[in-house]
Amino acid sequence: MDKKEEEFLKHLQATFRVEADEHVQSLFTSLIELEKTTDAEKKVGLIETLFREAHSLKGAARSVNIREIESICQALESAFAKIKRKEIALSLPLYDLIHSVIDTIAKLVSDLQSEKKKEENPNTKILIKELQTLTEAAKQAEANVPETEPSLSTREKEETRSDLTGARTFSNPTHEEKALQIDTVRISTSKLNHLFLQAEEMIQTKIALARRTEELYDIKDSIELLFEESAKWKVHQSTDEKNNRKELAAWNGERLTDVKSKLQSVAKEMDYDNRMLAHMVDDHLESMKDILMLPVSTITELFPKVVRDLAHDQQKEIELFINGADIELDKRILDELKDPFLHLLRNCIDHGIQLPAERKRLNKSPKGKITLNFATAENRNLRITISDDGGGIALDKVVASAIKNNTITKSETEKLSAKELLPLIFKSGISTSPIITEISGRGLGLAISQEKIERLGGSITLESNSATGTSFTILVPMSLTTFRGILVKTGDRFFIIPTNNVERTLRLKKDEIKTVENKETISLDGQIISTVNLGSTLGLLHTKTNISKDKNGNGSSAQFIYLLVISNAVKRIAFQVDEIFEDQQVLIKELGSQLKRVRNISGATVLGSGKVVPILNVADLMESAFYEKTAPVKTEEKIIAAEKNRILVVEDSVTSRTLLKNILESSGYEVDTAFDGIDGCTKAMVGNYHLIVSDVDMPRMNGFELTARIRREKKLADLPVVLVTALESREDREHGIDVGADAYIVKSSFDQSNLLDIIRKLL
Repeated sequence: MDKKEEEFLKHLQATFRVEADEHVQSLFTSLIELEKTTDAEKKVGLIETLFREAHSLKGAARSVNIREIESICQALESAFAKIKRKEIALSLPLYDLIHSVIDTIAKLVSDLQSEKKKEENPNTKILIKELQTLTEAAKQAEANVPETEPSLSTREKEETRSDLTGARTFSNPTHEEKALQIDTVRISTSKLNHLFLQAEEMIQTKIALARRTEELYDIKDSIELLFEESAKWKVHQSTDEKNNRKELAAWNGERLTDVKSKLQSVAKEMDYDNRMLAHMVDDHLESMKDILMLPVSTITELFPKVVRDLAHDQQKEIELFINGADIELDKRILDELKDPFLHLLRNCIDHGIQLPAERKRLNKSPKGKITLNFATAENRNLRITISDDGGGIALDKVVASAIKNNTITKSETEKLSAKELLPLIFKSGISTSPIITEISGRGLGLAISQEKIERLGGSITLESNSATGTSFTILVPMSLTTFRGILVKTGDRFFIIPTNNVERTLRLKKDEIKTVENKETISLDGQIISTVNLGSTLGLLHTKTNISKDKNGNGSSAQFIYLLVISNAVKRIAFQVDEIFEDQQVLIKELGSQLKRVRNISGATVLGSGKVVPILNVADLMESAFYEKTAPVKTEEKIIAAEKNRILVVEDSVTSRTLLKNILESSGYEVDTAFDGIDGCTKAMVGNYHLIVSDVDMPRMNGFELTARIRREKKLADLPVVLVTALESREDREHGIDVGADAYIVKSSFDQSNLLDIIRKLL
């Protein structure tokens, strides 16, 4: 193949990936809908859609010579043909098999996109064989079909082969998270036409501004001529000074009148141009925002697939309802919301909704329900509610985990109400799960979700009830480009605070600040609100508070202080500043990759004066007001501690044992190994270990028995045990919980960073 042919094939394959993504997305969506619906007529239509999508994808793969995808699509198409002719009955095992087939196709498409080395996936042949087995089993039924029913080969000839024309854009459903990536934006021609017309209008503005520039230069030349002529008159003065002065004054008067007239004309025209340009820029900005706005459904279309797979894995019956997914949101916000949505959905499935038997005992429907609702709110915000009808959050477990994690003390919890304790679930390391698995237990999901949402300038709150379940409410802006902020000054520094978070601004006499429980407070609307100094909160050297000036610029008889009452979902704090300036429109500038995450700062903006001013991150600011932590010192202490920790690896496979030993030693741990459960138990009894990593399926004593034995020994009762195993059924995980394991990692989803994160948490 010459270079031109190779480049052409690459171009075709790139086009194929785009089309394949859309076909796979349609297969996922239609299959989920088919599994849920009970309407016979709707089922017929969905089966037809699945059949056609598999056929079209097969034809597209054949066009670009991707035989592996073509083969599996051929088998899938044959299966759907049998289902259409009612030769194969739909059943849960068949649904599971088809889901596995589509997952494999998605993985194959993803491998093409990432340009991985093309090695045949062993799962492909296995899945094709399983599908063909179903087809073979239905041969007898096929023989009884009337002659009027066209055969599969006849149908293939009648179908129109899929053309690879037009670059269609869609997400890449390799697995749930990757499926939600949005790499391109689909734009309607009406939006582009409007944008093009705006660009044409800007040409006229450009011409007008060029003309104004020429006029200003003309005025400049007139002024320079005025100075030059004045200088000449001074040098060449005659004896008749009186006449000369009159002549100079007259000449100057004419020139100044001309300059004044030109300036008035230019100023008037510039004012008009400025208003037109401002209007044009605002319209253009809104149009660009509109182009970047995508329907929420862009990322929610695969959520039913996510819920279905996770629920099936945990032997639960769960249905997902999505409302308001046609609302459009800034693409950049959608990108940032993907992870929080997945974390919250997992939380609902894993922690919220109970098993069918437990739900029946509680007089609930065996099938749980998760609702994802989108609605517009005031100030161009979007309100998102994710709720489940499960058993709610176990507050006692949250509090116990927080105390164990040193997030809060027992005495502090006794002073707080249940409503005040519930937000502890958002703290890093807090989890109600009795064991760490690949889905939950690390206490990071909700903390990450809150951080991402608050970084967008949003908020997240929750309500929980053991009878009705848990509901998370997220409030985020619909666009990120610009927002309104209040310019403030503390010391000699200027900052912008987002207006959305400022409840009100105050000017109070200094003696109105009262000290309550060693904290400065003010009384507002009958509520006591803590008061802190913004400069101190940001770690700045603060200057003395300015004295308020009266209208004549004189200092008033009493000192006043300026306060901004800032609120988020759960707190209200009054921040003291030296000066409060105007509320203004702010254009956000990112800090760049070198300063990707700076505490208390979310970005920066440039004022009209050219001064660069930081924009404050309100979520961080609220935390900093009360919790000043020495994170770097703690991190160093943890690193030093990690270097001293000793871990025992119990594994009968020499390959796995060596792999685990190398991973842990390269992370600074001291590692010993044992070749089975008996050897591991003996070494654990005589050694001094901080944690055990064990396989489950081993001779003489398996991992479950080893864990149970360790828990019975007083010396080892609190020793953390991590089980790393190929056994992935729910019964095995529950067995791990029962015997006292602290974490359960399935080898099929093993990732060394995952293991190291779990070990760091347990140590």
